Amino acid sequence: MALGNDSSVTEFILAGLTDQPDLQLPLFLLFLGVYLITLVGNLGLIILIMTNSHLHTPMYYFLFNLSFIDFWYSSVFTPKMLMNFILAKNIISYSGCMAQLFFFCFFVISECYVLTIMAYDRYVAICNPLLYNVVMSHQVCSCLLGWAYVMGFAGAMAQTGFMLKVSFCDDNIINHYMCHASALLPLSCTSTYINELVVLIVVGTNVIVPSVTIFTSYVLILSSILNISSSEGRSKAFSTCSSHVMVVAIFFGSASFTYLKPFYSQTVDQGKVSSVFYTNIVPMLNPLIYSLRNKDVQIALTNTLRKMFSRTEAEFS
Repeated sequence: MALGNDSSVTEFILAGLTDQPDLQLPLFLLFLGVYLITLVGNLGLIILIMTNSHLHTPMYYFLFNLSFIDFWYSSVFTPKMLMNFILAKNIISYSGCMAQLFFFCFFVISECYVLTIMAYDRYVAICNPLLYNVVMSHQVCSCLLGWAYVMGFAGAMAQTGFMLKVSFCDDNIINHYMCHASALLPLSCTSTYINELVVLIVVGTNVIVPSVTIFTSYVLILSSILNISSSEGRSKAFSTCSSHVMVVAIFFGSASFTYLKPFYSQTVDQGKVSSVFYTNIVPMLNPLIYSLRNKDVQIALTNTLRKMFSRTEAEFS
């Protein structure tokens, strides 16, 4: 197999989340359940937003893209992760590993910016409601989402491009459940200083910039909410933001713990466990949080189910 560097390794072995035999089956069933809920939840939310015209607003346009990202994002690594629990040796090719790293970086960085855009959308809706339709026009929304995907592509190209320059000689066991940069770099038989620097720059930029933007948006939102005279108005404003705040806290908290620490200051097991939250838990929670805490989504779901049952009854009658 022709590689783009001097690596003699043509395939890697994914060690998985744990090597304890007693935990393999329970963890397989657990993460299979999480994966199925993630797929069904995000696909269901995508279909709801597409088929209900009253959800064709900027807020749900962004939520549609968040579910789209989560649907594919979880599929980049979860099937291989599940194989670790049932196979004695889970092999992934060199090219497959690099492809997994690229798409993982692309989707996770894109999600960072979609969450940032959603915070900005809530800021405009609460702080400048009269200008909302002008500021958040279809063209503006499309440009913002295009920017999110461009940043995801740029970050993924940077990390994967520099990883392709790393040489892997003999050791090919990745102590992780996916081709993660922090697990790949220790296998290198050459210096990884540049790669570690690239990871810190890319991750630092794509975690700190969105985090600061989201924090600033919510400081302004909180200030605006406190100036609302009626308690009902304040409660409604808080409810429109609470779901997003919960998702952001879990996603950025676990991602920061994993990436914004020097490679030598955390154990591999710590990195694997913390990465489970933003790779598996967040994509599953997103559709649940936004559906269970959102009246518009609940109404759309009820109407869709009612139509489905009505058609079914009509066919059998």
